[in-house]
Amino acid sequence: MEKKRWDLFALASIPLMMTLGNSMLIPVLPLIEKEINITSFQSSLIISIYSLIAIVLIPVSGYLSDRIGRKKVIIPSLIIVALGGAVSAYAAWQMENPYAVIMMGRFLQGVGAAGAFPVVLPTVGDMFKEEEQVSQGLGIIETANTLGKVLSPILGALLAVVIWYMPFIAIPVLSFIAVLLVFFLVKTPKKEKEEERSNPSFQEFVQGVKETFHHNGRWLFAVFFIGCILMLVLFGILFHFSSLLEEKYSIEGYVKGFVLAIPLLFLCIASFSSGKMIGEDKIRMKWFILVGNGTAAVSLFFVREEMGLFMFTLLLTIAGIGIGLSLPCLDALITEGIKKEERGSITSFYSSMRFVGVAAGPPIIAVLMKHGPGLIYYILAGISVAAVLLTFAAIRPSSEEKKEPAVT
Repeated sequence: MEKKRWDLFALASIPLMMTLGNSMLIPVLPLIEKEINITSFQSSLIISIYSLIAIVLIPVSGYLSDRIGRKKVIIPSLIIVALGGAVSAYAAWQMENPYAVIMMGRFLQGVGAAGAFPVVLPTVGDMFKEEEQVSQGLGIIETANTLGKVLSPILGALLAVVIWYMPFIAIPVLSFIAVLLVFFLVKTPKKEKEEERSNPSFQEFVQGVKETFHHNGRWLFAVFFIGCILMLVLFGILFHFSSLLEEKYSIEGYVKGFVLAIPLLFLCIASFSSGKMIGEDKIRMKWFILVGNGTAAVSLFFVREEMGLFMFTLLLTIAGIGIGLSLPCLDALITEGIKKEERGSITSFYSSMRFVGVAAGPPIIAVLMKHGPGLIYYILAGISVAAVLLTFAAIRPSSEEKKEPAVT
C-alpha cells in the first residue's frame, strides 16, 4: 500500500474532481433557473444528461480499458470532460439563451465521465494482490468521491457568489489537474503492458463475460441494482434538500452550501471507516450493506417537510451514514470477485447502474415535488427497503470461504 500511495492519490483525484464538477451544480440549480428562466424540471436535466450519456458509454470504456489499458482510457476521457465544461461555461457567459448549449456541454462531459471514474475501480483492483489492500484502496477512492460531494455544495455556492456560471468555469480547471496527476503519478505495471499485447479476441472476451454472468449473475445483478438505489436516494435527497433550504428556510449562498454538506460529511466519514473495517471479509460486507440500507430506510421514513431544520438535517445525516457504510462494500464485492481480464467490463455495468441512479434521482424528485410532495421520503424509504431485501436474498457469501462472494 505504501509503495502505491502516489498512484492511489492520483486515482483518488478523479472521483474527487468528477464529483465536484457535477455535484457543485446542485446548490446552484435554483439560481440557474432564475438566471436563464427555466423550470425546476429543466434544471434537473442539467444533472441528468451528464449521467444518461455516461450510462450508455461506460460499458464501452470498460471494454476498452480491458483491451488497451486503464490509463490510455482515463486521460483522453478527462480531456473530453474539460472540453465539455468549457462549452457550457462559454454558453453561460456569452449567450442570451444558453440552455441548449449548456446541455450540449454537459453531454460532452458525460461522454468523458464514462471513461474516468468508472475505470478507476478496476485500476485499483489491478494495483494490489491482497484483497484487504484492494478493500482499503477502494475505501479511499469512495471516500474521495464522497469528499467531493461534501465540498461541492460549499464550493458551488461560493463560486456562484462571484458569478452564477463560475461553477461551469471550474470544471475544465479541475479536469486538467486530474489529467496532470494521472499522467505523472500513475505507473502502468509491466504485467499490464504484456497483457495488452496478448489480448483475447473479441469473441473470446464476450464468451468470458457470459460465463462470469452465468456463474455469478445473481449477486452481480444485486450489487448493480443496490448501487443504483443508493445513488438515486442520495441525489434525490440532495436535490430536494437544496430546493427546500431556499424555499422554506430562506437559506441561500455559501450558508446553504455548508448546511447541504453536513449529511455528506458524515457519509464521507462512514465510507472511509467502512473501507477500513471490511478487509476481505465478504460476510461483513453483506452485513454493512444490510445495516446501511436499513438505517437509511428508517431515518427517511420519519422525515417530514414540516420539521424544523435541525431534525430534518439530522435524519438526512443518519441516512447519509447508512449510504456511506454500503458503498465501499459494493465496490469491494464487484472488484475483488471478478478476474482481472474482465474486471473493467463487469465493473462498468456497476458504474452504469450508479449513473442511472444519479440521472433518475433529481427528475423523479422534481415531479414528486410538484404532484406529491408528501410522498417523497416514503418513496425513498421504500426504495431503501428494497435494497435491504435484495441484499438479504441475493448476496450470500460462504461462511467457509470469505474471499469468494459466491451465492447460492
